[in-house]
Amino acid sequence: MAIIFHIDVNSAYLSWTAVEQLKNGSAVDLREIPAIIGGDQKSRRGVVLAKSSAAKRYGIRTGEPVANAFRKCPGLVMYPPDHEMYREKSRLLMEYLRTFTKELQQVSVDECYMDFTSIADRYPSPVDGALEIKDGIKERFGFTVNIGISTNKLLAKMASDFQKPDRLHTLFPEEIQEKMWPLPIADLYMAGRSSVETLKKLEIETIGDLAQADPDLIVLHLKSHGKMLWEFANGRGRDVVQAEPEEAKGIGNSTTLREDAATEEEVCAVFEELAQSVGRRLKKARKKAGMVSMEIKYHDFRTVSHQMQLEKPSNDPGILKNTAYSLFLEVWSGEPVRLLGIRTSKLSGESEPEQLSIFDLEMPKEPDEKHKRLKKAMDELNARFGPGAVVKASLMKKAGESTDERKKL
Repeated sequence: MAIIFHIDVNSAYLSWTAVEQLKNGSAVDLREIPAIIGGDQKSRRGVVLAKSSAAKRYGIRTGEPVANAFRKCPGLVMYPPDHEMYREKSRLLMEYLRTFTKELQQVSVDECYMDFTSIADRYPSPVDGALEIKDGIKERFGFTVNIGISTNKLLAKMASDFQKPDRLHTLFPEEIQEKMWPLPIADLYMAGRSSVETLKKLEIETIGDLAQADPDLIVLHLKSHGKMLWEFANGRGRDVVQAEPEEAKGIGNSTTLREDAATEEEVCAVFEELAQSVGRRLKKARKKAGMVSMEIKYHDFRTVSHQMQLEKPSNDPGILKNTAYSLFLEVWSGEPVRLLGIRTSKLSGESEPEQLSIFDLEMPKEPDEKHKRLKKAMDELNARFGPGAVVKASLMKKAGESTDERKKL
């Protein structure tokens, strides 16, 4: 049986800032007073990135505007983020964890999965091993972590999100009904705002409600993402910890936004432009994509990705955009978004034959001639004068917007 740990630094940005200040002689520990890490209203980091437990008691939430936080707690203490210092703290933490085992998968600056299976026989129990790791981090570095323990990554992640800070929690399969099923459906990993709203309309309020629901009904309303959520609610998840990142194969593009996107309309416009870029690159390579994945990076640098297989391989920007946008809506938490990306994989040649479905055979659709000519002319002009020479009016960049902020995956 696999034993997987999920290790998560408690309020990482605030904890790391507090530790650094104490090391430099500060008499106040930010973790013990109402304090946040954030930025001023004029900067792009004008939101709460991390908060102390004392700040949380005032109702301050991660992701809300700094101005709101100060209205809730006028005596609030705030410090700006120091990402260079955070990266160094993260590096030292991962370096220490690898002294236990190399089977480590870092998923963000402040969290990772550890496959404890191969070293489990060194300890009386997985809890004893996790306790040594947790207490060692606290003694060596001065900050605390939560560790979730289970047989797969999903359940370990869910367990680490139980009561904080500085805690160990188990969530083994036999504990699911008692510990996980009573939780609100919004607490389920990968259950974004849109998915939660749909499930609540089906009178599914808790994770247990979803676990015991008819999976066909869930798939009817949420498609493949619904099937995945139903499986998660029943504790089914991968137990493979990827110690090394998989080789990236495919074509994609991402963009760091000038200002954090907070609405569906803003996000949709970004995906349309990204899809145009990815579609052009696929066509230039004479490829079609069978898989589309979407990436979100939130204001606090948490990253979420989600993917789905297309019914038929495609390089059509409209299909790429619609797929990425629907994937986004399935997992978006509603918080401000800093980066968006589209990546395609399972590439095949444009000329490779496609398997037709019964619907293709019964209902052939001939593209509108006017739009075919227009699309062909745009492609020819962009090929001759360079990408972006001709674009839809809806994709015209705002005055002063730089293209340097876009990067290729």
